[in-house]
This record gives sequence, C-alpha cells and structure tokens, in this order.
Amino acid sequence: MHRVAALVHAPQSTFELACAAEVFGIERPGLTTRYAFGVCVERPGPVATRAGYDMLVTEGLDALDRADTVVIPGWTPTQEAPSPTVVAALRRAHGRGARLISICSGAFALAHAGLLDGRRATTHWALADELAARFPAVQVDPDVLYVDHGDVATSAGSGAGVDLCLHLVRADQGAGYAARVARNMVMPPHREGGQLQYATPAHPAQFDGSLAPVLEWAAGRLDEPVGVDELAARAGVSARTLARRFTDQLGVSPGQWLLAQRIGSARELLETTDLPLDAVARRSGLSSATNLRRRFLRALGTTPGAYRRAFRAMPQDPRRP
Repeated sequence: MHRVAALVHAPQSTFELACAAEVFGIERPGLTTRYAFGVCVERPGPVATRAGYDMLVTEGLDALDRADTVVIPGWTPTQEAPSPTVVAALRRAHGRGARLISICSGAFALAHAGLLDGRRATTHWALADELAARFPAVQVDPDVLYVDHGDVATSAGSGAGVDLCLHLVRADQGAGYAARVARNMVMPPHREGGQLQYATPAHPAQFDGSLAPVLEWAAGRLDEPVGVDELAARAGVSARTLARRFTDQLGVSPGQWLLAQRIGSARELLETTDLPLDAVARRSGLSSATNLRRRFLRALGTTPGAYRRAFRAMPQDPRRP
C-alpha cells in the first residue's frame, strides 16, 4: 500500500486538499485500493479553512516520516514561511526517498525548504511572478499544468492538482488503473503537464465549435491512419482553423493530441495484453515496433518492453478483465 500524507496549513484551501483526497483517498467499487491517504498538521487540532469552517486533524508531522508521497495542497498566506520544524520534516521525508508534490501555492513551501532550487517548477499563474521574485534559484514556468521530476513535482492552480495526481497514479499503477480512477471521477484520463494553464478565450462566434465530437471520433480510430487533415475534414474546417481551436480549447496542437492518445493506447495494450510490439504499434496507430520504441523513449524515457515488464510485475486487480 502506497502511503500518501497531505500536510495542511491554516487557512487551508478545501478544494486543493480535496484534489488529493479524491484521487488517493477514495475506495472505488470494483477497483483494488492501492493508496492509504491521511492528513497531518504541525500541531494537531482544529485547522481553519478558507471555506469558513474548521477541520479536526489528529495526525502530527510524524506522519511525514511514514509517507511514500507527501502532498502540500496549497500554502497560504504565501508570505508566511513554514516553521523550521516543518522545513526539517519536509527535507527529512525527501532525504529518505519520499516523493513530495505541491498543488497551487504549495510550491512556496517546497521552495522555502530548498527542494526546488535549480529546478523547473510551476504554480498558479497569478502567483508565478511572486514565486520567481522570492526564490530566484527556482526556474518558474508559469504556463504549464505541472512539472514532475520524479522525486519532486509541482502543479498549477487547483484543477491542475487533479491532473498531477492522476499523472502520478498513472506512473505508479499504469495507464489502465489511472483511467479507471479518472472515469470514476468523470475526468479526462490524462492531460500532459506541458499543456497551457489557461487558453485564449474563444471568440463568441466560436462557442459552437466544441472539439468534443471530433475528439471522440478520433479516439475510436487510433488504429487507422487518421491525421490532422482527416480531423479538419471531420470538423468541417481548414487545418489552420482546427489548429487554432485545439490551441484555444486544449492548449496543444492536433498532432500533439493525436500522439498523446496513441501513446496512451499503447500503454494500456502493453499493460493488459500479450500482443507483440508490432501489433501494439498497429492497434495504437504508431505503425511499427520501431516507431513505437522511438516514441516511447522520447515521451516516457523507457522502452515498451521495459514498460510492460514493470507494470506486469505489479499486483493486478483480480476483478480486472
């Protein structure tokens, strides 16, 4: 069981805490529970929230010494530095190999602990200038949804915290397990961290131009030679207009979206079938085992064979088909 501890701080954002709790702390029918979720605070007792009520937290900082993942779901006010005791606990957790992640303003706590020095990180776009000014050793990227270094990860405002948590479940448990968690939450199964925090507001004349029908159509045909021209034709627009709509609504180009879907499809096939690599490549629209290997190395830093061995070695849900 992977132990997740959320470190809260008054006044705590209830939504940002809920992002982590919903992904890591809910038992879902038909899905094996693989995370144990808890909440801790420097001084156990009532903790004020930004929603106007207090919550009772009974666990202290010793919970961080047992956690495999430590979540900092916001840190307000951002001008308030964590106490030396909290900083020491965060550094101690990181030093023994725990993964530390922040949601929104939680990046300020990680920065105070020196865990972001010399590293790329993100936070809510409205706080990015403050983070960069106060911590010049941090390479602040104000545009992306999240940045994952493996041992430390940061996410943008609120909703991007869900994206980061699902991304970590995907890394821990595989694409299939993460997709089932996301489906239960009625969330997209995966958004790349490099997508934009916010997109250009659509012109009023474009509000009837939702990409949803085109995305659904393409997602069901990943094994076919569907490209940008086919997507544009399906949408009844030019390739240039389609690219603009993808940027406005998803923050990525049509080609980037298609590639991400195909890599995701390949990951699920590698996890759940014994198909040879050529067959996996064809079914996911990546044409050949050679192209599959090249795309995997570039996107995931590993080979399809190593990916399959890693996730096949994990305990499987006996109710999983």
